[in-house]
Amino acid sequence: MKKPLRFLVKTLLWLAVSFLAFWFTLPPINLRSREFWTYFCFCVIAAVVISAFSDIFIFIKDKFFNKTYVQKNLKESFKSFSAPIKIGALTVLAVIVLSILASVIGSQFFNASRYNNLLQITDGDFSADVSEITMEQIPVVDRDTAMRLGQRKLGEMADLVSQFEILPDYTQINYQGKPVRVTPLAYGDAIKWLNNQKNGVPAYITVDMTTQETSLVRLNQGIKYSESEYFMRNIYRYLRFKYPTKIFDTVSFEIDENGTPFFVASTVTYKIGFYSGKDIGGAVLVNAVNGEHQYYNLNEIPSWVDQVFDSNLIIEQLVYNGKYRSGYLNSIFGQKGVLQPTDGYNYLAINDDVYLYTGITSVTSDESNVGFVLCNLRTKETKYYKIPGAEEYSAMGSAEGQVQHLGYSSTFPLLLNVNGRPSYFMSLKDSAGLVKMYAFVDVQQYQIVGTGTSVSAAKTDYINRLKEDTSVENTETTTEITGEVVKIATAVKGGETCYYIQLDGSEEIYILPVSLSEKLVFLQVGNTITLNVSGTGSVLSVNF
Repeated sequence: MKKPLRFLVKTLLWLAVSFLAFWFTLPPINLRSREFWTYFCFCVIAAVVISAFSDIFIFIKDKFFNKTYVQKNLKESFKSFSAPIKIGALTVLAVIVLSILASVIGSQFFNASRYNNLLQITDGDFSADVSEITMEQIPVVDRDTAMRLGQRKLGEMADLVSQFEILPDYTQINYQGKPVRVTPLAYGDAIKWLNNQKNGVPAYITVDMTTQETSLVRLNQGIKYSESEYFMRNIYRYLRFKYPTKIFDTVSFEIDENGTPFFVASTVTYKIGFYSGKDIGGAVLVNAVNGEHQYYNLNEIPSWVDQVFDSNLIIEQLVYNGKYRSGYLNSIFGQKGVLQPTDGYNYLAINDDVYLYTGITSVTSDESNVGFVLCNLRTKETKYYKIPGAEEYSAMGSAEGQVQHLGYSSTFPLLLNVNGRPSYFMSLKDSAGLVKMYAFVDVQQYQIVGTGTSVSAAKTDYINRLKEDTSVENTETTTEITGEVVKIATAVKGGETCYYIQLDGSEEIYILPVSLSEKLVFLQVGNTITLNVSGTGSVLSVNF
């Protein structure tokens, strides 16, 4: 084969191999990406292998069919296929050396203060920042329970269960003022994709975290872009070809306030050295139905988007912030003032944003927190609340101990404001993973525990125990209201009977859980009653 033709064949083969590698690994074409340099080294090695082996093949062919030529040109023949190996090895070695050098330059040893400043934390006022929420707003569903509820809902849909499965995403968002977990469906396998890809994925699942109501939302037009697609409609491949230089972090599934499904792809920026100090600089929003897409800088992202920052990234930056407050050496020797987040986190809905909550503890502490942080997962605004108290797992143990005869296990706590006091709320689940009871635990005095078979019953029990404990300062602002009952209605919420009443001369509707008083079953129109109402409108006690 003539040299020009041989070169063309080798080039085309190398391009084919490189494209296939790009197709499956999808690295960003960006010098600040480790994935790019890995891909670059692969392409170099592929070029060396293709060039060298083709030359070796020609050498062997000539050896058998033209021995006189080989004997005269043996040295030159070996040079022809040993040269690319040397060049390729030197290139890869240079990339490795430069990569190690870049890692050292951007290491925590040389940049402790910069790692500490990746997350800016300000002091917050808990009572002002975290408003007390009503019982109807308290989320009782964790991710594990949401997955069980979602699987049960899909099982009820005979036309879908044989063709689709549920992805385990269950992103927590605020949807129309309520905390909701949402996840898309996916094609069951390649054959089912072939049968259904023309119309796309027909639905997604939402789980109301306060009522456990699970809905399968059918779409007029199916989801055409998702991670279960195989070719250019695969969301990761679609993003890469539309934004070849962007370095993506997580790609999460969300819905806007109209229920339109989107994928939110956060984009990475590095703030230390060449590729150290990972942070988020913006996000690409992709309409999952029609593929429309747009990049937003971090301060331009629409407010309905809830999760731009991955929770693990926030926890990592919290570790840096607490670890390097006084430099690198202090983080190892002495550890003066060194703090760390506790082993676990949860989410809290505040003003239509989702906040990550986790406790902060000393590295030398074992069962207590020195405070806690709330981080907005859309903007990364982070506030620290200096409220010493029980570490989350201690509170979980306290709640489980309250019902130890039942053998229930606790979910990771959610931080709430109850009567102006930071309080842990958790669901108690049986061995099958089903929520059976609820518990409130005081953060500062975790021996104060209130439990009940409904959220309202648990809250009432908790408030009563707070009142009984003389060491607890009562900071709650309440109002005493007396009036004649003019309307009564009943409903069951969370397994507990609630009485909805209206008093004479008032349009306000008060909700009275039966756990407030056993006498409520005898309540009638015309009775005069006295309500003790909190600042958020919750009825704390009733007398008549």
